[in-house]
Amino acid sequence: MSLHFIGAALLVSIVLYLIPRTAILGAILLTGYLGGAVATHVTHSEPWFFPVIFGAVLWLGLLLRDRKLQAIFPWRK
Repeated sequence: MSLHFIGAALLVSIVLYLIPRTAILGAILLTGYLGGAVATHVTHSEPWFFPVIFGAVLWLGLLLRDRKLQAIFPWRK
């Protein structure tokens, strides 16, 4: 039962991330999901780099496609 809930939460988060209007909410939810993955990997003494790198790529992709986030982080003048 709980495995289905985790999968449904991931699916909802991905759908929210793919819709431009709700992409920031989806990114926040996916960051929390990946935080749980990192905690699980650390607890079991496994490499935790993939969820961290995937989260960074997730936010970088959102930063590159969302003008509102680009306005918050002005990398260029």
